[in-house]
Amino acid sequence: MSGETVDIKTQDGVADAYLSRPPGSDGSHPGVLFLMDAFGLRPRIDHMADRIAARGFVVLAPNVLYRAGRSANAAIPDLEDPAQRDPFFAQLRPAMEQLTPERVDSDAAAYLDYLGGVASEPFAITGYCMGGRIGWRIASTYPDRVAALGAFHAGGLVSDGEDSPHLSAGAISAELYFGHADNDSSMTPENIATLEQALDDAGVQYRSELYQGAAHGYTMSDTAAYNEAAADRHFTELFALLDRTLGG
Repeated sequence: MSGETVDIKTQDGVADAYLSRPPGSDGSHPGVLFLMDAFGLRPRIDHMADRIAARGFVVLAPNVLYRAGRSANAAIPDLEDPAQRDPFFAQLRPAMEQLTPERVDSDAAAYLDYLGGVASEPFAITGYCMGGRIGWRIASTYPDRVAALGAFHAGGLVSDGEDSPHLSAGAISAELYFGHADNDSSMTPENIATLEQALDDAGVQYRSELYQGAAHGYTMSDTAAYNEAAADRHFTELFALLDRTLGG
């Protein structure tokens, strides 16, 4: 697999990213924007991006929290140990809160433009945890450039705020797939029902499924939440979505 670290110039600086291409790639392939969870770019993200690339896609995984520093400079603790994981997550919280909708829009333009230089449009997005919420924002802001969004154990898609993501369902033209985590306080059954109603009202093409017994973060093998069966199911559903919307 041909993977490398690349730099993407944004309005606010430079975002480091992992770029993975299909084996023996010598032509144009569909592009996938991979949006990480809060714990950042790391070997698990590289492995997941490589697995998607092996299906015939160019995959770009940007460090969406680049304003807090490059991923290579971050000392990632043992994420399976709550005593190490929880303080680390608390340190990341300010950087997550600084990622405003306006900054997401600006960064997304840079990510999509970079991906457009190495892959064919329109693109698909796969997002995890906060990456699912960011992916929704990008799909609603750039509907002509995004053909599909897969969101897995995504949180915060429904809130009481005026800027709740579900309120912008009408701006999305992509096909959507949601693999919700079971018993997830960031995406409760009530939240899921509200999201599905908003999508139904907007006429968006989607599937929304609950992964029974799979905790928030179930795709990430370097965390205590990892669920192998759920992670495999996520790849099956993601690949089906990509094949339907992009080919490969």
